[in-house]
Amino acid sequence: MLKQKALAGVAVRFIYDDFGSSDINRRFLKEMRAAGVQVYPFYRVRFLANRLNYRNHRKIVVIDGHTGFIGGINVADKYINDTRYNPTKKSAMYWRDTHLMIKGHAVHTLQFIFMSDWNFCADTDLPITHTFFPDCGQPDDSLVQIAASGPDSNRSAIMLSYLAAINQAERSVYITTPYFIPNDSIFDALRQAALSGKDVRLLLPGDKTDSRLVSMASESYFEDLLSCGVRIFRYQKGFVHAKTMVVDDNLTVVGTANMDIRSFDFNFEVNAFVYSTSVNHQLTQSFLQDQAHSAEVDLTPWLVRSKWRKVFEALVRLVSPLL
Repeated sequence: MLKQKALAGVAVRFIYDDFGSSDINRRFLKEMRAAGVQVYPFYRVRFLANRLNYRNHRKIVVIDGHTGFIGGINVADKYINDTRYNPTKKSAMYWRDTHLMIKGHAVHTLQFIFMSDWNFCADTDLPITHTFFPDCGQPDDSLVQIAASGPDSNRSAIMLSYLAAINQAERSVYITTPYFIPNDSIFDALRQAALSGKDVRLLLPGDKTDSRLVSMASESYFEDLLSCGVRIFRYQKGFVHAKTMVVDDNLTVVGTANMDIRSFDFNFEVNAFVYSTSVNHQLTQSFLQDQAHSAEVDLTPWLVRSKWRKVFEALVRLVSPLL
Protein backbone atom coordinates (compact mmCIF):
# COMPACT_ATOMS: atom_id res chain seq x y z
CA MET A 1 0.00 0.00 0.00
CA LEU A 2 2.81 2.45 0.81
CA LYS A 3 4.43 1.74 -2.55
CA GLN A 4 1.11 2.10 -4.34
CA LYS A 5 0.48 5.50 -2.77
CA ALA A 6 3.99 6.71 -3.59
CA LEU A 7 3.63 5.56 -7.21
CA ALA A 8 0.29 7.43 -7.35
CA GLY A 9 2.07 10.66 -6.47
CA VAL A 10 1.36 10.82 -2.72
CA ALA A 11 4.27 11.97 -0.55
CA VAL A 12 5.02 8.98 1.70
CA ARG A 13 7.57 9.32 4.47
CA PHE A 14 8.54 6.34 6.62
CA ILE A 15 10.73 6.31 9.76
CA TYR A 16 11.80 3.04 11.37
CA ASP A 17 13.81 2.39 14.50
CA ASP A 18 17.13 0.95 13.38
CA PHE A 19 17.68 -1.26 16.43
CA GLY A 20 14.06 -2.32 16.94
CA SER A 21 13.73 -3.16 13.24
CA SER A 22 17.08 -4.91 12.95
CA ASP A 23 15.46 -7.92 11.28
CA ILE A 24 13.73 -5.83 8.60
CA ASN A 25 14.20 -7.10 5.05
CA ARG A 26 16.67 -4.78 3.34
CA ARG A 27 15.23 -5.70 -0.06
CA PHE A 28 11.87 -4.47 1.24
CA LEU A 29 13.41 -1.08 2.04
CA LYS A 30 15.09 -0.97 -1.35
CA GLU A 31 11.78 -1.70 -3.11
CA MET A 32 10.01 1.04 -1.15
CA ARG A 33 12.68 3.59 -2.04
CA ALA A 34 12.51 2.53 -5.69
CA ALA A 35 8.75 3.17 -5.61
CA GLY A 36 9.29 6.68 -4.27
CA VAL A 37 8.76 6.10 -0.54
CA GLN A 38 11.15 8.24 1.50
CA VAL A 39 12.61 5.89 4.12
CA TYR A 40 15.04 6.71 6.93
CA PRO A 41 16.20 4.88 10.06
CA PHE A 42 15.93 6.78 13.33
CA TYR A 43 19.29 7.09 15.05
CA ARG A 44 21.22 4.65 12.84
CA VAL A 45 23.03 2.04 14.92
CA ARG A 46 26.82 1.98 14.74
CA PHE A 47 29.18 -0.58 16.23
CA LEU A 48 29.80 -0.08 19.95
CA ALA A 49 27.47 2.92 20.01
CA ASN A 50 25.64 3.98 23.17
CA ARG A 51 22.66 4.86 20.96
CA LEU A 52 21.59 1.18 21.15
CA ASN A 53 19.82 2.13 24.36
CA TYR A 54 17.82 4.99 22.83
CA ARG A 55 15.01 3.68 20.66
CA ASN A 56 12.18 5.37 18.82
CA HIS A 57 9.18 3.41 20.10
CA ARG A 58 6.60 5.81 18.65
CA LYS A 59 3.94 4.52 16.28
CA ILE A 60 2.52 7.57 14.48
CA VAL A 61 0.61 7.81 11.20
CA VAL A 62 -0.56 11.19 9.93
CA ILE A 63 -2.75 11.47 6.83
CA ASP A 64 -2.88 14.85 5.03
CA GLY A 65 -2.43 16.67 8.34
CA HIS A 66 -6.01 16.05 9.49
CA THR A 67 -6.19 12.35 10.52
CA GLY A 68 -3.79 10.64 12.90
CA PHE A 69 -3.26 7.19 14.34
CA ILE A 70 -1.52 6.37 17.62
CA GLY A 71 -1.24 3.29 19.78
CA GLY A 72 0.65 0.03 20.21
CA ILE A 73 0.44 -1.51 16.74
CA ASN A 74 3.69 -1.76 14.81
CA VAL A 75 3.97 -2.24 11.04
CA ALA A 76 4.23 -6.04 10.96
CA ASP A 77 2.20 -8.96 9.63
CA LYS A 78 2.04 -10.64 13.04
CA TYR A 79 -0.44 -7.99 14.18
CA ILE A 80 -2.94 -9.16 11.54
CA ASN A 81 -4.90 -11.81 13.40
CA ASP A 82 -7.26 -12.32 10.46
CA THR A 83 -5.94 -15.39 8.60
CA ARG A 84 -7.52 -14.16 5.35
CA TYR A 85 -4.80 -11.52 5.18
CA ASN A 86 -2.09 -13.29 7.16
CA PRO A 87 -2.20 -17.06 6.46
CA THR A 88 0.79 -17.69 8.77
CA LYS A 89 -1.38 -16.58 11.71
CA LYS A 90 -3.03 -20.02 11.83
CA SER A 91 -0.05 -21.33 13.76
CA ALA A 92 1.20 -18.06 15.26
CA MET A 93 0.45 -16.27 18.50
CA TYR A 94 -2.65 -14.10 18.81
CA TRP A 95 -1.74 -10.44 19.38
CA ARG A 96 -4.08 -8.19 21.35
CA ASP A 97 -3.43 -4.49 20.78
CA THR A 98 -5.15 -1.10 20.81
CA HIS A 99 -4.82 1.79 18.37
CA LEU A 100 -6.65 5.10 18.23
CA MET A 101 -7.73 7.21 15.26
CA ILE A 102 -7.73 10.96 15.96
CA LYS A 103 -9.19 13.80 13.92
CA GLY A 104 -8.97 17.49 14.70
CA HIS A 105 -6.47 19.78 16.34
CA ALA A 106 -4.58 17.06 18.25
CA VAL A 107 -3.38 15.69 14.90
CA HIS A 108 -1.25 18.83 14.53
CA THR A 109 0.74 17.77 17.58
CA LEU A 110 1.29 14.29 16.12
CA GLN A 111 2.37 15.95 12.88
CA PHE A 112 4.84 18.17 14.73
CA ILE A 113 6.32 15.19 16.60
CA PHE A 114 6.73 13.22 13.37
CA MET A 115 8.31 16.20 11.62
CA SER A 116 10.72 16.70 14.52
CA ASP A 117 11.79 13.06 14.28
CA TRP A 118 12.04 13.36 10.50
CA ASN A 119 14.18 16.48 10.63
CA PHE A 120 16.48 14.66 13.05
CA CYS A 121 17.09 11.59 10.90
CA ALA A 122 16.42 12.57 7.26
CA ASP A 123 18.70 14.30 4.79
CA THR A 124 16.35 17.26 4.29
CA ASP A 125 14.18 19.15 6.77
CA LEU A 126 10.43 19.57 6.50
CA PRO A 127 9.29 23.21 6.85
CA ILE A 128 6.43 24.32 9.10
CA THR A 129 3.82 25.25 6.49
CA HIS A 130 0.05 25.27 6.11
CA THR A 131 0.33 22.18 3.91
CA PHE A 132 1.34 20.09 6.90
CA PHE A 133 -0.99 21.88 9.30
CA PRO A 134 -4.31 22.46 7.49
CA ASP A 135 -7.39 24.00 9.08
CA CYS A 136 -9.27 21.45 11.17
CA GLY A 137 -12.74 22.91 10.79
CA GLN A 138 -15.19 22.42 13.66
CA PRO A 139 -13.95 22.05 17.27
CA ASP A 140 -13.23 18.50 18.41
CA ASP A 141 -16.00 16.58 20.19
CA SER A 142 -13.45 15.26 22.68
CA LEU A 143 -10.53 17.05 24.27
CA VAL A 144 -7.29 15.29 23.33
CA GLN A 145 -3.84 16.01 24.73
CA ILE A 146 -0.69 14.51 23.23
CA ALA A 147 2.20 13.79 25.57
CA ALA A 148 5.63 12.94 24.16
CA SER A 149 8.91 12.27 25.88
CA GLY A 150 12.32 10.78 25.26
CA PRO A 151 15.96 10.95 26.33
CA ASP A 152 16.09 14.43 24.77
CA SER A 153 13.26 15.74 27.00
CA ASN A 154 13.80 18.09 29.91
CA ARG A 155 11.40 16.03 32.01
CA SER A 156 9.71 12.64 31.87
CA ALA A 157 6.38 14.01 30.61
CA ILE A 158 4.70 10.67 30.04
CA MET A 159 5.68 9.25 33.42
CA LEU A 160 4.53 12.44 35.15
CA SER A 161 1.22 12.39 33.27
CA TYR A 162 0.65 8.76 34.26
CA LEU A 163 1.45 9.69 37.85
CA ALA A 164 -0.95 12.65 37.84
CA ALA A 165 -3.76 10.53 36.37
CA ILE A 166 -3.34 7.83 39.03
CA ASN A 167 -3.11 10.32 41.89
CA GLN A 168 -6.19 12.25 40.73
CA ALA A 169 -8.37 9.17 40.22
CA GLU A 170 -11.51 9.22 42.34
CA ARG A 171 -12.91 5.72 41.76
CA SER A 172 -10.94 3.46 39.43
CA VAL A 173 -7.73 2.93 37.47
CA TYR A 174 -7.56 0.16 34.85
CA ILE A 175 -4.14 -0.34 33.25
CA THR A 176 -3.17 -2.62 30.38
CA THR A 177 0.53 -2.94 29.58
CA PRO A 178 2.73 -5.72 28.17
CA TYR A 179 5.75 -4.62 30.20
CA PHE A 180 5.30 -3.61 33.82
CA ILE A 181 8.47 -2.41 35.54
CA PRO A 182 7.36 0.77 37.34
CA ASN A 183 9.62 3.31 38.96
CA ASP A 184 9.16 4.09 42.65
CA SER A 185 6.73 6.96 42.03
CA ILE A 186 4.30 4.90 39.92
CA PHE A 187 4.65 1.89 42.21
CA ASP A 188 3.80 3.97 45.29
CA ALA A 189 0.93 5.75 43.52
CA LEU A 190 -0.72 2.44 42.56
CA ARG A 191 -0.41 1.09 46.09
CA GLN A 192 -1.69 4.33 47.61
CA ALA A 193 -4.68 4.39 45.25
CA ALA A 194 -5.63 0.83 46.15
CA LEU A 195 -5.13 1.40 49.89
CA SER A 196 -7.43 4.43 49.71
CA GLY A 197 -10.25 2.25 48.40
CA LYS A 198 -9.99 2.87 44.66
CA ASP A 199 -10.55 0.03 42.20
CA VAL A 200 -7.05 -0.52 40.77
CA ARG A 201 -6.53 -3.27 38.20
CA LEU A 202 -3.55 -4.35 36.10
CA LEU A 203 -3.89 -6.48 32.98
CA LEU A 204 -0.58 -8.04 31.97
CA PRO A 205 0.60 -10.86 29.69
CA GLY A 206 0.18 -14.41 30.89
CA ASP A 207 2.34 -17.33 29.78
CA LYS A 208 2.37 -16.05 26.20
CA THR A 209 4.95 -13.29 26.16
CA ASP A 210 7.89 -12.16 24.07
CA SER A 211 10.20 -11.78 27.08
CA ARG A 212 10.19 -14.16 30.01
CA LEU A 213 12.79 -12.04 31.84
CA VAL A 214 10.53 -8.99 31.70
CA SER A 215 7.65 -11.10 33.03
CA MET A 216 9.79 -12.27 35.93
CA ALA A 217 10.75 -8.68 36.70
CA SER A 218 7.07 -7.71 36.67
CA GLU A 219 6.19 -10.56 39.00
CA SER A 220 8.62 -9.24 41.61
CA TYR A 221 6.11 -6.41 42.25
CA PHE A 222 3.03 -8.63 42.57
CA GLU A 223 3.23 -9.43 46.28
CA ASP A 224 3.35 -5.80 47.40
CA LEU A 225 0.62 -4.75 44.97
CA LEU A 226 -1.72 -7.62 45.83
CA SER A 227 -1.32 -7.06 49.56
CA CYS A 228 -2.42 -3.44 49.05
CA GLY A 229 -5.55 -4.44 47.16
CA VAL A 230 -4.44 -4.06 43.53
CA ARG A 231 -6.08 -6.71 41.34
CA ILE A 232 -3.79 -8.32 38.75
CA PHE A 233 -4.96 -10.25 35.70
CA ARG A 234 -2.80 -12.34 33.32
CA TYR A 235 -4.09 -12.42 29.73
CA GLN A 236 -4.57 -15.97 28.43
CA LYS A 237 -5.95 -15.62 24.89
CA GLY A 238 -2.61 -14.56 23.40
CA PHE A 239 -0.04 -11.83 23.95
CA VAL A 240 -1.47 -8.52 25.11
CA HIS A 241 0.57 -5.67 23.62
CA ALA A 242 -1.85 -2.77 24.25
CA LYS A 243 -0.74 0.22 26.33
CA THR A 244 -3.89 1.80 27.78
CA MET A 245 -5.16 3.33 31.00
CA VAL A 246 -8.78 4.08 31.88
CA VAL A 247 -9.37 6.41 34.83
CA ASP A 248 -12.83 6.91 36.37
CA ASP A 249 -15.40 7.57 33.62
CA ASN A 250 -13.84 10.43 31.66
CA LEU A 251 -10.11 9.90 31.03
CA THR A 252 -8.56 7.39 28.63
CA VAL A 253 -4.91 6.99 27.69
CA VAL A 254 -3.82 5.18 24.53
CA GLY A 255 -0.27 5.27 23.26
CA THR A 256 3.10 3.65 22.81
CA ALA A 257 4.55 3.93 26.30
CA ASN A 258 4.70 0.85 28.47
CA MET A 259 4.45 1.13 32.23
CA ASP A 260 8.17 0.62 32.62
CA ILE A 261 11.39 2.48 33.24
CA ARG A 262 12.62 2.06 29.66
CA SER A 263 9.57 3.86 28.26
CA PHE A 264 9.84 6.56 30.92
CA ASP A 265 13.53 7.37 30.48
CA PHE A 266 15.16 5.77 27.43
CA ASN A 267 12.63 5.41 24.62
CA PHE A 268 11.09 8.09 22.42
CA GLU A 269 7.37 7.64 23.18
CA VAL A 270 4.01 9.32 22.56
CA ASN A 271 0.61 8.98 24.28
CA ALA A 272 -2.86 10.41 23.68
CA PHE A 273 -4.90 11.54 26.69
CA VAL A 274 -8.57 11.62 25.73
CA TYR A 275 -11.15 13.37 27.91
CA SER A 276 -14.40 11.76 26.77
CA THR A 277 -17.03 9.68 28.55
CA SER A 278 -17.90 7.79 25.35
CA VAL A 279 -14.29 6.83 24.56
CA ASN A 280 -13.79 5.97 28.22
CA HIS A 281 -16.83 3.67 28.11
CA GLN A 282 -15.53 1.90 25.00
CA LEU A 283 -12.09 1.29 26.48
CA THR A 284 -13.58 0.22 29.82
CA GLN A 285 -15.68 -2.40 28.02
CA SER A 286 -12.60 -3.48 26.08
CA PHE A 287 -10.67 -3.87 29.34
CA LEU A 288 -13.45 -5.95 30.88
CA GLN A 289 -13.57 -8.18 27.79
CA ASP A 290 -9.82 -8.75 28.08
CA GLN A 291 -10.27 -9.42 31.79
CA ALA A 292 -12.75 -12.16 30.89
CA HIS A 293 -9.93 -13.83 28.91
CA SER A 294 -7.53 -13.53 31.83
CA ALA A 295 -6.66 -15.39 35.00
CA GLU A 296 -6.64 -13.34 38.21
CA VAL A 297 -3.60 -13.65 40.45
CA ASP A 298 -4.60 -14.52 44.01
CA LEU A 299 -2.39 -13.41 46.89
CA THR A 300 -2.61 -16.59 48.99
CA PRO A 301 -1.20 -19.05 46.41
CA TRP A 302 1.21 -16.39 45.16
CA LEU A 303 2.84 -16.18 48.58
CA VAL A 304 3.76 -19.88 48.57
CA ARG A 305 5.74 -19.84 45.31
CA SER A 306 9.19 -21.37 45.61
CA LYS A 307 12.06 -19.63 47.36
CA TRP A 308 14.25 -19.96 44.26
CA ARG A 309 11.62 -18.24 42.15
CA LYS A 310 11.53 -15.34 44.59
CA VAL A 311 15.33 -15.10 44.46
CA PHE A 312 15.33 -15.09 40.66
CA GLU A 313 12.60 -12.43 40.58
CA ALA A 314 14.70 -10.23 42.85
CA LEU A 315 17.82 -10.71 40.70
CA VAL A 316 15.99 -9.86 37.48
CA ARG A 317 14.45 -6.82 39.14
CA LEU A 318 17.94 -5.46 39.80
CA VAL A 319 18.72 -5.33 36.09
CA SER A 320 15.16 -4.54 34.96
CA PRO A 321 15.93 -0.95 33.79
CA LEU A 322 18.14 -2.50 31.09
CA LEU A 323 15.52 -4.94 29.78
